[in-house]
Amino acid sequence: MSRRLARQVAFQTLFQIDLSQSDVESTLRQRLEDVELEADNREYVYRLVRGVMQQLPALDAQISAISKGWEVHRLAFVDRSILRLAIFEIVFMDEIPVRVTVNEAVELAKIFGDDESPRFINGLLGTVVRDGGFE
Repeated sequence: MSRRLARQVAFQTLFQIDLSQSDVESTLRQRLEDVELEADNREYVYRLVRGVMQQLPALDAQISAISKGWEVHRLAFVDRSILRLAIFEIVFMDEIPVRVTVNEAVELAKIFGDDESPRFINGLLGTVVRDGGFE
């Protein structure tokens, strides 16, 4: 359960950074002050958020490639943040089983997205998995 919470905190941090164009490190510190996580899960949040931000151009290019007809900046902030997080995990974190990443992304979409978000996220991540990551 705490890994799920860590992933949720990472998502919320990425969402806040994207929405407000805030500083990565100060946003991370602020979000982690608001939640109790064990040290390994705090480190997981740092790794996810920093990794997504470092790979942002490549992640957004991948999202653009798989979301035919949708430019990344036109996607909902929630969907975009979930996709960035999940694609980062799929491509750069081999220790996380792909099906876990996809399931967790869909769960985030159910909680934070609109009615169409879970299906949209699942479909796009299915394409990433089928195509083997980055093009």
